[in-house]
Amino acid sequence: MSDFNSTEKLKEFRVTERSVHSSPSLSARDDKSLPSPSSNSINLESQTPTPPPYHVFPRSRKLQMVCIVSLAAIFSPLSSNIYFPALGEISRELNISMSLTTLTVTVYMIVQGLAPSFWGSFSDVVGRRVIFIGTFVVYIIANIALAVSQNYGELMAFRALQAAGSAATISIGAGVIGDITTSAERGGLVGIFGGVRMLGQGIGPVFGGILSQYLGFRSIFWFLVIVSAISLLSILCFLPETLRTIAGNGTVPLHGLHKPFIYTITGQKDAQEGAVPSGKKSKATIKTVLAPLTFLAEKDVFITLFFGSVVYTVWSMVTSSTSSLFESAYGLNTFQVGLTFLGNGFGCMSGSYTIGYLMDYNHKRTEREYCQQHNLPTETRINSKSHPDFPIEYARMRNTWWITALFIVCTAVYGVSLRTHLAVPIILQYIIAYCATAIFTINSALVIDLYPGASASATAVNNLMRCLIGAAGVAAVQPIIDALTAEWAFVLLAGITFHMVPLLLIEMRWGAGWRLERSERMKRKEQSI
Repeated sequence: MSDFNSTEKLKEFRVTERSVHSSPSLSARDDKSLPSPSSNSINLESQTPTPPPYHVFPRSRKLQMVCIVSLAAIFSPLSSNIYFPALGEISRELNISMSLTTLTVTVYMIVQGLAPSFWGSFSDVVGRRVIFIGTFVVYIIANIALAVSQNYGELMAFRALQAAGSAATISIGAGVIGDITTSAERGGLVGIFGGVRMLGQGIGPVFGGILSQYLGFRSIFWFLVIVSAISLLSILCFLPETLRTIAGNGTVPLHGLHKPFIYTITGQKDAQEGAVPSGKKSKATIKTVLAPLTFLAEKDVFITLFFGSVVYTVWSMVTSSTSSLFESAYGLNTFQVGLTFLGNGFGCMSGSYTIGYLMDYNHKRTEREYCQQHNLPTETRINSKSHPDFPIEYARMRNTWWITALFIVCTAVYGVSLRTHLAVPIILQYIIAYCATAIFTINSALVIDLYPGASASATAVNNLMRCLIGAAGVAAVQPIIDALTAEWAFVLLAGITFHMVPLLLIEMRWGAGWRLERSERMKRKEQSI
């Protein structure tokens, strides 16, 4: 392949040279300045026009944008976890059973899975920034309504609305990252994205315990109103539109809602007159909403998402059972139980952050191996778009094995650890959360790589499968523990995860072939239109 490319470039050079020498407008000086065909200084690469950058923003600007969308995405896990310590008080104040109160957690998870499929699909059409603003308005209204709710029906309805507003921030944030990054630099930024938003996983229960104990459970929702308004203000002021069918690679002039307030003061420095968006802009229809569900028909996508969903479900079952297990095993009160969630939260943060950078390292490592196999210069930057046969699945998943093994072992012994010192299950929760979040981060990056033009929709489908299966797991965990005891319940969950490991083997073995088949199928479809 490399010999063929070199021959083609040499032909291109000779054709260009003949056309230049035959031009009557060139002076003798210009003619002498041209290198002869036999010159050793011929630079074949100079004859190839330099392609425009994938995105014009520097790394620092991309990092700033990732921080903005990460702070926005924090509200999805924060809204769920900050609520856990208040369940007892809500049950007593509204005079309802604990099982009915727990249903407000289940309905949140169900809507949390469904909403991103709607919002994410539209963000792939009308723009990231517009949908960000719309979802935050919905979220703020829902929290105000929750803060003044007086009965169980209102609580259920507005918890669902709260989930509809917050859940989509993850898929839209992932869409922004997909718009501005290549696969080579995406791992680290996806890791930061996951780490920052998972901060809500760690601090949520602590804040919920403090607010509920001293100010009542309604203060939780007023707190969320204030911090979400701050996040919305940061989006309005600093986050430009990134959807490539609207903003291109950052050079297309922005107008209206696509333009952040800061551009009114500083101007859009990277804008270029005549710059055109990338790709073909489509219309927002019902088909647009349902289109992401077709991703599940793709074998490689389904396998990747299903394995991640099993891990997510097991981790959710560990987390959701923490309050009752720790209260009964160690006699902790609500505030103390909230503090024990810190191990889980910091495991989520560190898992996402460290695995993100590990993915970048693995991508570069796989690039070098690919270049050696294909006799390319070692400094060549490779991705699945420029080189469709690049094994992006292997590049992303080459560390999944030890992470999965550690997750299974820690889950298996978690139930037994409840008979020991309190520190032991908290440490195991940290490791379980670390491994689970690492797998989520790898899956998120891989799904964006598999569908780079529809990253928000692909992430929404990822969220849909995880949350729906996770909601079923959360509903089933207490009956399983009651029937088997905690020790055997978590051994069972570890065994289920172990039996899903062959899915990783299938993806590593046949995933690249399925991806190439899909790419060819989509090309033929575009040509037939």
